[in-house]
Order: sequence, then structure tokens, then C-alpha cells
Amino acid sequence: MKSCVYPANINAMKTVKFIDLFCGIGGFRQAMEEACRENELIPHCVFSSDIDPFCQISYNANFGENPAGDITKIDEKEIPDHDVLFAGFPCQPFSIIGQMEGFSDIRGTLFFDIARILKRKKPQAFVLENVKQLVGHDKGKTLKVILTTLKDLGYHVQFSVLNALDYGLPQKRERIFIVGTRQASDFSFPAPTRYFKPLEEILEKEVDRKHYVSENIRNKRKKRHASIYPLSIWHENKSGNISSYPYSCALRAGASYNYLLVNGERRLTPREMFRLQGFPDSHKIVVNDNQARKQAGNAVPVNLAKAVILKLLSFVLGSSKS
Repeated sequence: MKSCVYPANINAMKTVKFIDLFCGIGGFRQAMEEACRENELIPHCVFSSDIDPFCQISYNANFGENPAGDITKIDEKEIPDHDVLFAGFPCQPFSIIGQMEGFSDIRGTLFFDIARILKRKKPQAFVLENVKQLVGHDKGKTLKVILTTLKDLGYHVQFSVLNALDYGLPQKRERIFIVGTRQASDFSFPAPTRYFKPLEEILEKEVDRKHYVSENIRNKRKKRHASIYPLSIWHENKSGNISSYPYSCALRAGASYNYLLVNGERRLTPREMFRLQGFPDSHKIVVNDNQARKQAGNAVPVNLAKAVILKLLSFVLGSSKS
């Protein structure tokens, strides 16, 4: 299990219990552990869950525990009490949302599993994350039902679309964050830092030749585009248009293998993708390249989650028990 270093007065420190739903490779957990250490708190993950067996392997390798599987088959009464719930829940089709009938509108979706756990366990706070398209899905009806459901469960709820690029990561990755607290608070989302780590600190100095594209692909790309940046990541959209920036466009689990190319010549390595998501180099990559790309593309950006958690922790402390 990964070791954590705490001050000598550890006995006086508070423990914050949390659960990590749809945990993937642990983006929320990494962010929570970092945020707690900065505030001299002890983070204690009492439950984690993900249905993907490869994510379970990666999570176990890095956090020393194997997540539970299918959350739909787990009785909420069996989940330990906790202070904070984290969930980067999948963006499924919400085919029956829009009738504004509370829980009956969202049965069968994975959001319902979050709601039933919140209803039973009543943690002091939660942080949910999803793609920014959730805001406009079904003309906003989907998000409205989600927010109404959370408020009906007794939470004060806020949401915002945040960009990882504004919180230290050289990746344009916009995500909606939904935060709820049981007690009324003046919580606000973190202000953008506007500084992001340069690509020089992300990209590896030596890269295996397997990551380079063919000469044919390279020549075709460079014939259509010339970057103004000495070091950039080239992005080709679905229409075939190419652009380049001194940062990466959003990593995607199901994107084309050549969707993002460093200087138009090679693909990102797994370690570079994990760095773009804010994972430290101490994070072990224990799956093959294909699975690593998928895991990085689905991950919660650590820096972004951490910025939100840091703002939230002060509101949790008044109710958490040491």
C-alpha cells in the first residue's frame, strides 16, 4: 500500500472518511489524499467501487485495495459511513429523464445508485464529476433532474464547468463538477490559476519507436499543418482539421490512436498521458498500453479535483469526527 507522510502530531489530526465510486484508477482518491495532507488531515477511504477489472488491477497496485465491482449489485446499507462521497459517474444515455418525477425518472441509470447511497448514508458532502455535455443534455432537463434529486435529498448543491487547463495541467479538459453539502455554506468553486505546467515537464526525453507514426501519416499531417510552437501537441478533429497548441486537447478513451501527436510525429506515451491527468510518476502503470490509454482517457484530472476538494474540506471539518 502507498505510504503517506504525516506530521509528528498525528494523534491530534482529524480523519476524513470518504468513498470512491466509479473510481477508475483513483483520480479522486489521489486528489483527496494530497488535499488532506496539505491540511494536516488523515484521509481514509472506507469503500471503493469500479466494474472494470483492469481498473481494479491498477487501483489495487497503487492504493493497496481491490475495489468492489458492479455498484448496482451492492446494498447501500453495507457501505460504511463516510464524510464525503466522490463519484466520476459515467455519462450514460438518460433516455427517460425529463418528466420531472424525482427518482422514477432516473431508475436504471448509474446516477440513481449515487442517489440511493446518499439517501441512506447521508455524508456531509459529495463531489460528482462528468463531461461538460451533461449541462446541455436533453435541453438541460437531465441536469435539472439530477440537481432536483440531490436537493430533495437534503443537500445544498452547486455546479460549475471547470477546465483542467486553468488548474495547472497542460490539457484542455472541461468537466462539470457538482458539489453538495448537507449544511448551508458559502462554498464557491476555486478560481482559475491560469498557470499550467509546460509540456517540457510532461513529455519524456526518450521514447520507444513504437510510439512514432508512420512516415506516410507524418508527411500527410505536416503537409496540411505547420505549428507556430516549437513544442506542441497536434490535434485532428472528426472533420480532419488539424490544430496545435502548447498543451494537449482532452485525452479520450475511445479516440483514434493518432488523435493527438507530439509535434505531429508521435503518439503520447502512457506515462505522458498520466502526467497530463496530474498523476505523479510514483503512480504505477501495470496494464498494457491499450488499457493505459483507456484509463488515462477516463480519469478525473487530479489537479482539478484537488482544487475543488481544497475549497470543500473546511465545510466538511465541522461535521467529521476524528
